[in-house]
Amino acid sequence: MKKIILILFVIAIVILGFFGIRFYNKYIGNNVAKEGFVLIPHRAAAQQILDSISPYIKNKDYFKSVAEEKKLSQNYRAGRYEMKSGMSNREIVNMILAGNQTPNSFRIKDFDDVYQMLGRVTKKTEIDSATFANELNKIAIRKGYKNAEDLKKYFFNNTYEFFWTVTPTEFFEKFETEYKNFWTAERIEKEKRSGLTRDQIYALASIVYRESGGKPDEQKTIAGLYLNRYRKGMKLQSDPTVIYAINKASNFSRKIKRLYYKDLTIESPYNTYANKGIPPGPICIVDKSSLNAVLDADDHHYIFMCADPEKPGYHKFTDNAAEHALNAKAYQEWLDRKEIK
Repeated sequence: MKKIILILFVIAIVILGFFGIRFYNKYIGNNVAKEGFVLIPHRAAAQQILDSISPYIKNKDYFKSVAEEKKLSQNYRAGRYEMKSGMSNREIVNMILAGNQTPNSFRIKDFDDVYQMLGRVTKKTEIDSATFANELNKIAIRKGYKNAEDLKKYFFNNTYEFFWTVTPTEFFEKFETEYKNFWTAERIEKEKRSGLTRDQIYALASIVYRESGGKPDEQKTIAGLYLNRYRKGMKLQSDPTVIYAINKASNFSRKIKRLYYKDLTIESPYNTYANKGIPPGPICIVDKSSLNAVLDADDHHYIFMCADPEKPGYHKFTDNAAEHALNAKAYQEWLDRKEIK
């Protein structure tokens, strides 16, 4: 009798152990085979969700069972989800049910135009670039603008975080809020004292940004120089505006390393060698530093600047035409020696 009881006890232990291990592996144990990110779109079918997750898990059957028990396919939240080592099926399913997705890093750099920016940004969003652009066009029209390109001043050159599921409206609202926060009462007062419109400030800031290569060191000096030229009624004669005009005419398909005299005659309202005044809009997405440089421009007498071959990325400044001619000649000779075409 004792033997029978002992055998039954052992069998019970084995059965409990079997189901206990099964329960642990199914609900509690690690089921992540490799780490990574899973993208689950809106209107995904149950099989599509499973197919997206399958490459990252060890036991597909256990995961599918837990997903069905929790009605994942009916209640999931679209998003970009991080699969971390040690996660159980229950944790994975609960993460997706709760919509606890992981944001992605978006670098908004000095793009020439808004559509170029969207082409890069939407590589990290669920919505494609064409749809994104169409929605931003609608936002622009509601604000009284022609299209999304006219929204360029709302965007700042910086790094941001967005979810993969971000909508065009959510995307724009983040920048609109930052735009409004930037324009404090103090900056608005500086804007009034400058005698420039806000569009002119952004256009000039974009020239300052491009001329400075994005480095803040010389930005206030450069801003002061262009304000001097503008207020004297001189043409701004900024190379980046010509480069922008040429690129815009080719739908930004060209890459220009060097300008020639023939390039300075291109017909465009952005060509500051051909037209007096400040261009009708910014030639790139700017950063806050370049805007602040225009609002707090240095007070000096410089009206000429030329790239300094001895200090790449920096310039030589002067108010003397003869000295500027020598600086320009030295730079052109440097370009020739470097065979920069």
